[in-house]
Amino acid sequence: MRGNEGKVKKKKIRVLTGGVFDLLHVGHIHFLRQAKELGDELIVIVAHDDTVRMQKRREPVNSAEDRAEILRALEMVDEVYIGTPGTIDYELVKRIDPDIVAVGPDQTFNCERLKEELRKHGIEAEVIRIPYLYKSDRAKTSKIIQRIVETYCE
Repeated sequence: MRGNEGKVKKKKIRVLTGGVFDLLHVGHIHFLRQAKELGDELIVIVAHDDTVRMQKRREPVNSAEDRAEILRALEMVDEVYIGTPGTIDYELVKRIDPDIVAVGPDQTFNCERLKEELRKHGIEAEVIRIPYLYKSDRAKTSKIIQRIVETYCE
């Protein structure tokens, strides 16, 4: 036992975030990097294709499986799950057991209400909104799609 005496195993801080992450761009990278800095592990839930259709009122450019695979390739991302259609899957969140839930700067969640909902489902996590590093149309998927259509589809 010598050598292990006195060592306290520190619990890793798990950060959870979610989003569409269609057409991965610099805004996504900045957001994910800032979320990772909040803890030791970054877990991402990618929106199901049906959720994208409901929220964005358009087809996803890339499937949920492709978006998940791209996110798994990023060094700051430790795990990726595909969400269920519709609202937040609190059972999945409970299994992930996050210490922190990171909300994107353009996500419509009210952080206090989200924290209350998490508590109702037995999830004791802090909710932190990640600020924009800069606000620019170039870091928004809808604007990127618009520029592609305007430039290449005439």
